[in-house]
Amino acid sequence: MNETFDVVVAGAGPVGLMLACELRLGGAEVLVVERLTEPDMTIKAGAINVPTAQAFYRRGMLPELLEQQNATVQRIRAAGMAPNAAGQRLPIAGHFAGIMLRAGEIDFDDPVFADLGPGAEAVLVVQQAIEAILARRAAELGIEVRRGVALTEFDDDGTAVTVHFGDRTVRADWLVGCDGGRSTVRKLAGFDFPGLDPEITGHQAVVEMTGAEGLRPGWNTTETGIYASGPTPGRILTVELDGPPADRTTPVTAAELQASLRAVSGVPVEITAVHSATRFTDNTRQVTDYRKGRVLLAGDAAHVHSPFGGQGLNLGIGDAVNLGWKLAAVVRGDVSETLLDTYTAERHPVGAWVLDWTRAQVALMRLDQRSKALRAVMIDLLATRDGATAISKRISGVLHRYDLGGRHDLIGAVAPDIELSDGSRVGMHCADGRAILLDLADSAELRTIARPWSDLVHIVTAKPVAPRELSAMLIRPDGYVAWAADSGQRDGLDEALRRWFGHKS
Repeated sequence: MNETFDVVVAGAGPVGLMLACELRLGGAEVLVVERLTEPDMTIKAGAINVPTAQAFYRRGMLPELLEQQNATVQRIRAAGMAPNAAGQRLPIAGHFAGIMLRAGEIDFDDPVFADLGPGAEAVLVVQQAIEAILARRAAELGIEVRRGVALTEFDDDGTAVTVHFGDRTVRADWLVGCDGGRSTVRKLAGFDFPGLDPEITGHQAVVEMTGAEGLRPGWNTTETGIYASGPTPGRILTVELDGPPADRTTPVTAAELQASLRAVSGVPVEITAVHSATRFTDNTRQVTDYRKGRVLLAGDAAHVHSPFGGQGLNLGIGDAVNLGWKLAAVVRGDVSETLLDTYTAERHPVGAWVLDWTRAQVALMRLDQRSKALRAVMIDLLATRDGATAISKRISGVLHRYDLGGRHDLIGAVAPDIELSDGSRVGMHCADGRAILLDLADSAELRTIARPWSDLVHIVTAKPVAPRELSAMLIRPDGYVAWAADSGQRDGLDEALRRWFGHKS
């Protein structure tokens, strides 16, 4: 007996779960399938960027993020790698190719850091915690997640997709592959996946070890590679630049980790237990189009790269938030399938930037004399206020924007989280996944224009706490500004409403 859904999402990692939640908010019936029987607890990303935190904040999940961050900070402080004073900023704000970005050198008064809202406070949240938060959210929304179910094949007939899981079959209007860098969906669909082959072998692990007194905390460059120790107890990372691993599929052993750490650090450590471990490379590839017929890709299924800078999780969450509301609108019939063309148009450039950003970091890690000279220049640059601020603005994600056209500077940017006179903030009005028309000038004319879309666009009329030239913003469900105006202007609002939310009589 065939089952039917609007969308089948392959993969129950953070990207697949976030996408499923966004689709469900938009009214789509979703099935999530995952080949693993339990969540993967292997050590992965250890932090999130501002757009990811803001996406969780807009959906009401910020308290859970902050709770997880507080637990991480306490572990770091217990290990003596951060100030003990409550509320004191951690001294390191990230890194570029293992070159530390010191928080004291970053100009947080730069205008791009303004109006980020409380979401920007959540940074140190590990990937497993993100997945757990989203799993609870999916359950609250009534989303069915089937574990231990492996997608084996599918057929796209142009009107729907028949998805096969061994001897079971599901019929869906759409299939989205969120099934990782070795995506079965991507391979079966035949997506082009160009890029560069790997040249490094990396390991990341949480271990117990003896003889570790000689390991320096933080990221360290040596004559044989790079290693990191901390900031949480037992966490290690090594980078060897003599080629990719011969086998990435066999389990990582204590002997393998010990040999790598000794080779790179020169410290005769002995690893006595392995709690979590993974290998990685700098293989960098990206599909040319995120959609092929009724099949779409998100997260690592669409792009792979080294983990340096922790951009992978953030990139995938951005994909999910961008795609979710658009695909739900297509499923509802409010808009045509052409809206999905904007998914690749908006997200592919962001993915391409991340790939180049990680490639640049690998180039700075190389051990030849020219690369070492370039690294020395970058170390000096990132020790300056201008240099540290410029890199921080990039890796934090606050500069991400889409080319949506329009004359106002805010169009295509994440909406500023303005504090409103009623005690709320803009982001607090986004929990139900609808778009927002923020009317700061109490304009009856604007509200009249938007009234036909009232089922899709929540109209919020309030004064800002601080005076602004801005009089109104149309904010898409993903938090990006689709239209904005100053001084009571209204030109272009009806066009923007039709473009993103369909024609209304």
